[in-house]
Amino acid sequence: MLDTLKRLINDLSGSPKPEFLEGDSRLAAAALMFHMSAVDGNVEPEEMAKLEELLSQHYGLAGDETKKLVSTAKEKDAEAVDLYGFTSVLKNKLSEEERIELIEMLWQIVYVDGAVHEFEDNTIWRIAELLGVSTKDRMAMKRKVAAKHQSQ
Repeated sequence: MLDTLKRLINDLSGSPKPEFLEGDSRLAAAALMFHMSAVDGNVEPEEMAKLEELLSQHYGLAGDETKKLVSTAKEKDAEAVDLYGFTSVLKNKLSEEERIELIEMLWQIVYVDGAVHEFEDNTIWRIAELLGVSTKDRMAMKRKVAAKHQSQ
């Protein structure tokens, strides 16, 4: 209710509208994706490029919108004390199929550098558990992405 009132006041006053608000599933997904790119201790340019590509394609965002989403996601990830804040938003807003799709996108970020670090594997396992994605589906997405990566 308060967010709706703020948006109405911003619309009427001509103030710039925030595009990615707390509770936005796009922001929660982007924060998890950014977290995956950083979990091994190195955020590689290839990982950031893949992150932007996935967000742009999946959500139909233009270049500047994608960069703003990634920037906001990076800030939210830095502020977060755990993954639950992001996964709870996604579990409530996404269908099972969409949550499995998100796991696939996370694996795509992991495989960009050609190797799966144990921290990456463990983090996706935790995210999948919090999202209610089964081990079978998580591993199917891992195999799917790994097969695509090997054929490239």
